[in-house]
Amino acid sequence: MTPSQSFLQKSRGLIDAVEAQLPLVAQAADLFAGTILAGRMVHVFGSGHSRIMTEEMWPRYGSFPGWNPIVELSLSFHNLVVGANGQRQAMFLENVSGLAGRILRNYDLTTEDTALIISSSGCNVVPIEMAEEFQKRGVKVVAVISTKHSVASTSKRADGKKLQDFADLVIDTGAPVGDAMVRIDGLDTPVAPGSTVGGCLIVNSIKAEVAQRLVAAGQPPKVLSGAAVVGAERAVELFESAYDEHAHRLAKLYARVGLPAPVEV
Repeated sequence: MTPSQSFLQKSRGLIDAVEAQLPLVAQAADLFAGTILAGRMVHVFGSGHSRIMTEEMWPRYGSFPGWNPIVELSLSFHNLVVGANGQRQAMFLENVSGLAGRILRNYDLTTEDTALIISSSGCNVVPIEMAEEFQKRGVKVVAVISTKHSVASTSKRADGKKLQDFADLVIDTGAPVGDAMVRIDGLDTPVAPGSTVGGCLIVNSIKAEVAQRLVAAGQPPKVLSGAAVVGAERAVELFESAYDEHAHRLAKLYARVGLPAPVEV
């Protein structure tokens, strides 16, 4: 078996692992559809390479408004690798306690909101504290982790807690310990990670289930679609209306930032 065949074979195993968790995917979709139908947003966060799944949810072809991708460049801008804005700084910052709270200080959250947090190890401080801060505010959290890798890893938090300790629902990417899935003769370390494959399978499965629920509720989503699929005019219409809806939903998250909670009468 060639290395590429090995990677593809193991990736098929990730499909099986995600398929075995479809009841959890359905539960996540129920939560997120409820948020979107309420006019609110699902907050999506991942540091490091988990940012990939954050941007996979929105905005891109086949996606629709209702997701708030929280992409902190200081935690996920890896292009320069070394020097200014390098990887060392990003890896340091994702373990700085208190940063998650400062990020969420920018939003007026409600209990109708929900959150999707992705972290392969579930052991870095910022993703863990994001989940913790969301739960403190009554926001339900769905975590996507690589369970085997997380169990074998040590939390960077002093109390040893991991992302799954602050999640209402946990879905496993199926990736192995260390993430990399392919062994090469003569090389003592494996290559070709699997968490992104498993993570993308999970988030897009959730996305498809949410779309079905929105349609069933009489609120079909405005899906970003290519001109090759829907025609140039319809594609432009969808893009503009979807981005407008995103802006209107996002505006609600800023409208009362820093103001006292309204008094119920």
